[in-house]
Amino acid sequence: MNEALVYLLAAVICVPLAKRLGLGSVLGYLIAGALIGPWGLRLIGNVDSAVHLAEFGVVLMLFVIGLELEPKRLMAMKKDVFGGGAWQLALCGLALGAAAMALGLAWPVALAMGAALALSSTAIALATMNERNFLATPTGQTGFAILLFQDIAAIPLLAIVPLLGGAAVAADGAGAGWLAAGKALGAIALVIVAGRFLLRPLLRAVAASGLREVFTAFALLVVIGIAQLMTLAGLSMGLGAFLAGVLLAGSEYRHALETDIEPFKGLLLGLFFIAVGMTIDFGLLIAAPLKVGLLVAAYLAIKLLALWLVARVLGVTARQRWLFAVLLSQGGEFAFVVFGAARASGVLPRETEALLTIIVALSMATTPLLLIALDAWSARRECANAGADRADAIDVRDAPVIIAGFGRFGQIVGRLLMANGVRTVVLDHDPDQIEMLRRFGSKVFYGDATRLDLLEAAGAAEARLLVNAIDDIEDNLKLTDLVRAHFPGLTILARARNVTHYLELKSRGVTLVERETFESALAAGRHALEALGIEPFRARDMANLFRRHNVRSTDAMLAHLRDDERLVSAAKAGREELEQQFARDREQFERAYSGKGWG
Repeated sequence: MNEALVYLLAAVICVPLAKRLGLGSVLGYLIAGALIGPWGLRLIGNVDSAVHLAEFGVVLMLFVIGLELEPKRLMAMKKDVFGGGAWQLALCGLALGAAAMALGLAWPVALAMGAALALSSTAIALATMNERNFLATPTGQTGFAILLFQDIAAIPLLAIVPLLGGAAVAADGAGAGWLAAGKALGAIALVIVAGRFLLRPLLRAVAASGLREVFTAFALLVVIGIAQLMTLAGLSMGLGAFLAGVLLAGSEYRHALETDIEPFKGLLLGLFFIAVGMTIDFGLLIAAPLKVGLLVAAYLAIKLLALWLVARVLGVTARQRWLFAVLLSQGGEFAFVVFGAARASGVLPRETEALLTIIVALSMATTPLLLIALDAWSARRECANAGADRADAIDVRDAPVIIAGFGRFGQIVGRLLMANGVRTVVLDHDPDQIEMLRRFGSKVFYGDATRLDLLEAAGAAEARLLVNAIDDIEDNLKLTDLVRAHFPGLTILARARNVTHYLELKSRGVTLVERETFESALAAGRHALEALGIEPFRARDMANLFRRHNVRSTDAMLAHLRDDERLVSAAKAGREELEQQFARDREQFERAYSGKGWG
């Protein structure tokens, strides 16, 4: 209980602080782990148990990702998984293996350690991509495919390590390797069969009980059970969980499973990052800071360059290659397992294993810092390259509109403006969008629209209108506050995700607010009335009446924004008023059109 209190307190203090400083949540968790670990305040005694428990965070994350990938979609990714993944592992493994040979390791051992170092952290890479809304982009999917291949490749890699101990164990090692491969294939086949034919009937039976907590318990049992099965077979726990998720992706229970597991995933994933922070051997770092620092720098430099080349081979756009490289640049969790197996087999001395372990752990901590540096460099490059090519020839100061966020909402606004000759400046974090927009003569800045320097570079001081189309509510409101504080003369047209978001924007003085689904839902309602036999003009009048009333009643709730009880009361009164209005309107219509029959 005391340890749980320490973990929660460290996370609650360090993570929001790191986010506020722009360091990201992952680095916040790593700092928390370093502070409470053996080289910090020593508040946690058994670090190994924390690491083992925290691994389930990665397992749950891969299960949830699997739920979003139907088997057909996964099959469509096989080129990226096996082609791109093989390219990445081969190029990074050979480069790092050559570096290990230069440091004195025998070539078989050096190549195996190079392959282990070529693996990336699934937890850190995917968490960072999710945090930046990057996973859904084509390049994000390519990165995910490579991470998936790495999980698969870790199986034979772990089987090979015992064979490197010398000729004396070669025959036994070879036999053990074949036995391990057979167990692995059997475990995978068992997961596929069980997922295909057993899980759905079991989920249906549990759901029929009507007890949500039992359904949640069963969901956790499925994931943890499969993870344990994979561990017994010598496989990655995450791979089994991912396969189970894929097999349930098309089931009717997908959303319920995702909703139930999400809170556990977030907590355990945070615990995983804290555990990594605790495992960093700062004693070794203090004893040989220059040596460790140079090795970490060399490791990252080799891997970044190799990943940049891989990105080029895989067709990643030029502007995304360094981002792709940074996201996968850190060492992976499975490397710790390989290093431990190599030491147990007599392949690696204890000192070498400790050195490799701290290199991988420190490389994990560098990913958020490298991303911050990359963002700053990208922003400076955008400013410096203004006017460098035809697409950038438009003077920023001549563009009257800035569009922040070019997703499904911002795209429609932007296309309408561009079609009518209105020049725009677009701020977006998706480099694929940026490449496309540049070809159509738009000035585009890559990066976080909530950064003041990026807004200044985009010409916010001279622009007439800012279209705030950012999807994330927190970032959307953050941008609104920033513009209100630094560019008070800039008119804001904002996108609202829901009524609460709408009210928050209104409370900040934003007068032009559009709820993203409101007008489309009204149009659908009109079509529904027409399909039921109501005349089109009447359906239009009813929709207009609803619009006026909804806007009026929603605006009336603004005065009670911080008073939940009065807010609910105002919403209820608004619904009752609307019902009365519809009843009066229906009576008037029936009197005016009696006998004409409108269904």
